[in-house]
Amino acid sequence: MAAPGEEPVIIGGIQVKNWKKLSGPVTGLPKEASGKIWVTDLPEVGGRNLEFRQLWVNGAKAQRASNLPDGKLPRIISVDQSNQIMWIPKPAFSVKEIKQLEFVIHQWWAIANLRVRDIRIEGERAAITFHQPESRIEFEHPWPAPYIDVKKDKNGNSAFWFANAVELLNQPGEWYEDLKAGKIYYWPLENQDMTKAEVIAPNLETLVQLNGSADFPVKNIHFSGINFKYTSWLRPSKAGHVPLQAGMYLLDAYGLKIPGTPDKAKLENQAWIGRQSAAVEASYASGLVFERCNFTHMAATGLDLIIGTSHDLVEGCSFTDIGGTAIQSGFFGTAGFEAHLPYNPTDDREVCQYETIVNNLISNATNEDWGCVGIGIGFARNVTIAHNEICDVNYSGISVGWGWTKTINCMKNNLIHANLIHHFAKQMYDVGGIYTLSAQPNTEISENCIHHLEKAPYAHDPKHYQYIYYDEGSSYIRAVNNWTEVDKFYSNTPGPGNEWTNNGPQVADSIKIQAGIQKEFQNILKQK
Repeated sequence: MAAPGEEPVIIGGIQVKNWKKLSGPVTGLPKEASGKIWVTDLPEVGGRNLEFRQLWVNGAKAQRASNLPDGKLPRIISVDQSNQIMWIPKPAFSVKEIKQLEFVIHQWWAIANLRVRDIRIEGERAAITFHQPESRIEFEHPWPAPYIDVKKDKNGNSAFWFANAVELLNQPGEWYEDLKAGKIYYWPLENQDMTKAEVIAPNLETLVQLNGSADFPVKNIHFSGINFKYTSWLRPSKAGHVPLQAGMYLLDAYGLKIPGTPDKAKLENQAWIGRQSAAVEASYASGLVFERCNFTHMAATGLDLIIGTSHDLVEGCSFTDIGGTAIQSGFFGTAGFEAHLPYNPTDDREVCQYETIVNNLISNATNEDWGCVGIGIGFARNVTIAHNEICDVNYSGISVGWGWTKTINCMKNNLIHANLIHHFAKQMYDVGGIYTLSAQPNTEISENCIHHLEKAPYAHDPKHYQYIYYDEGSSYIRAVNNWTEVDKFYSNTPGPGNEWTNNGPQVADSIKIQAGIQKEFQNILKQK
């Protein structure tokens, strides 16, 4: 608990000091950066140079060197699946030594980070190949895959950008870490004095772990007024990052030659997934309380209640500048459990249940992995998500359910009530302000307020957005009295038993006014 008037911090980053104006030449540095760059040695941790993917200067995240800020993104030309080659327009820059270069591609509801192995120029186009294991997974798995707009009736082919090369360090606010040289290069923003700036690089992926067992769970630990700051996430740098959905990355995946499984007649997509790290992780724990805590500057997930958690409370907390999903709970699959199977464990103690997530602020989440969500719930039951405000996210606001299955499983009795969701879908479509998957009897979506669905510039299907979205297998869910600025909803092969009552812009203004963070917790809105 924070002492009166104090703001204790649990921090996973370290300061980067001793910045100096770059004096000598650096091979590959763009001409426009000449005379603008500051440099320092990489900090050491455990006797080795620290590797990281984020950098914060005076509390604001700096832009990793890339062509993302340059304006309109280029589009791929074609995909050679058998040879694992992506054909793209000839890059506008030339990389002298491909060693840390990454290729990031927009594909439907996810982005993939691929480490570049080689670029071969042929006239005005280039063939690009990638390292393993992500190369095989990227070209084998059917959904979500790189998109080619063959019929010219969508929004063009998949967009992409390059990141993490000194040749891309061409604008103020960008940085590059040269692992081989042991240096960090940074182009300061106007009025940034690097002799006085506080520069933080993340070191730890997880700050707090609460791990019990089914027989001996962790119980009754409270966190009140604690600040959790600065976490890392290195998997994309080590093995690439090819997600299935909501940030769950593929360990293995392929399409069935003959579609169909016992649970789903037309299923072709097979996937086994891993889970992003979180700043605070809990497994087999109950009675946890996170009250008026602040989670900020996270590379991946903020708070994750992973397995066997119950009767926990997350209340009055803020989650800002989160790279992945802010709050997450439930089972999503493992390396040994295919992601499209219904989950109904024989040991009921595995199921995440009776979780309460109320009066929290989530702002500027999903800013590293655009396909993550504000609040993500997998296979779980008796979860209450109420009176939260979720804004400035790149995909869905609240996602409840997993498995793409109509089969009855462990999910039931979830409540999504009186949340305020706005300025979402900034980069990805096939999206919902509130999004559901699979059968979850007696689940209710009620009195939420959803507005400002953004115009995602690179969405393959510009019309495939919705305010409430019953996706595959969604069953036995009722939606009632939800206010949305537009009557735009969608159901994609849902299951039976769904109810739909009075949703859209005609809903009473009193519903809109009462949604979001309640009065006694509104002081956390200053964190936005």
